[in-house]
Amino acid sequence: MPEAEPTALSASYLASRDEVERVLLLYSGGLDTSVMCKWIQDEYGAEVVALTVNLGQPGEDYDVVRQKALDLGAVAAEVVDAREEFARDFIVPAIKANAVYGLGYPLFTALGRPLIAKIAVEQARIHGCDTIAHGCTGKGNDQVRIEGTVATLAPELKVIAPVREWQMGREEEIAYAREHGIPIKGGAEQTPYSIDDNLWGRSSEGRWIEELDRAPEQDVFQLVTPPALAPDEPEMVEVEFEKGVPVALNGERMGLVDLLEKAAQIGARHGVGIIDHIEDRIVGLKVRDIYEVPAAAIILPAHAELERLTGTIHQNRFKEGLDRQWAYLVYAGLWWEPLRVNLDAFMDSANETATGTIGVECFKGVARVVTRSSPYAVYDASLATFETSGGLFSQNASPGFIELWSLQSRMAYRLRESLEEGQDG
Repeated sequence: MPEAEPTALSASYLASRDEVERVLLLYSGGLDTSVMCKWIQDEYGAEVVALTVNLGQPGEDYDVVRQKALDLGAVAAEVVDAREEFARDFIVPAIKANAVYGLGYPLFTALGRPLIAKIAVEQARIHGCDTIAHGCTGKGNDQVRIEGTVATLAPELKVIAPVREWQMGREEEIAYAREHGIPIKGGAEQTPYSIDDNLWGRSSEGRWIEELDRAPEQDVFQLVTPPALAPDEPEMVEVEFEKGVPVALNGERMGLVDLLEKAAQIGARHGVGIIDHIEDRIVGLKVRDIYEVPAAAIILPAHAELERLTGTIHQNRFKEGLDRQWAYLVYAGLWWEPLRVNLDAFMDSANETATGTIGVECFKGVARVVTRSSPYAVYDASLATFETSGGLFSQNASPGFIELWSLQSRMAYRLRESLEEGQDG
């Protein structure tokens, strides 16, 4: 393994080697963090406390993850179940903000990182750690989200990022793991992609995904059924909201975590939520990601449709810009920015009337809104018919409205025309 190169400290929160005695390591049990657990002990001569945060990663055995950290020399290994907090305090605000970045990405990783880092700060203080370590690379957004959170919430703590230090590629990490007897989750040959997942979605990077001229290979889809293999009959999902919060599926009330998991199961079965995305990262790179977001692909369009139904034209047009700003702040790692809190207050207010039920049809990779109902709908079927006259809407009033509505545009057009004619003459 190559020697770690000394790194000049470019930020006040970064730890120099002589400051590191006990490290809180964000530990997933995967290749990077397993190698990290051993490497920190050897390179820094420091104790390691491993922290694993459960945000709803499917198929994870946390007893196995915890024991693996202890076997690798961690002096303690904590597993924190944060699914309820993640759903309530992070996903729900994202739903109210219709949060999507770059026209496709519903921010599941971006939402999870500030919560993970917050819990890391709490656990670091409990265990007397002076430093927090994470497995993010220097090319990704997650380093910004985690380090920004630590620097904000715990200025007394330092940060190290071994992947930025050790200059190892994947093959070198595998070789290091084998040399030190570190078991590789799933086997080296079975983990060709870098995976991140939680209640709200799953991302895959690496291998052929970085080749823009290659279509997706089927082995990447471990969550969502490829649309061609999805059932030949559609399935209707009715999502009920109260003040913008999803509370029931198909008439059955359930807790947020259960609801998100159930929506994900339905969407995944029908091939819904596959996103092949070119993304502008905040560190300046363009990257390609494959996302599988079956729950978000059902719930976000349903919520957006409910807002359109219950909001006025002015509310709806104004909120679109604030939704984009909210999503950008979260994507950019600025969860703790006061503007996001200000925007949350607006989102809560805008969702006061977002109560009702939206029917979404799932079929062969498509989730399509097909039914709508709300006691607060700014809609009257009688006003939409051609037979209506009088009452709240009179067709005879339209010509006067049109004359006034188009007045400035008509005047400006004629002035422009006369100016051009004068120039031609």
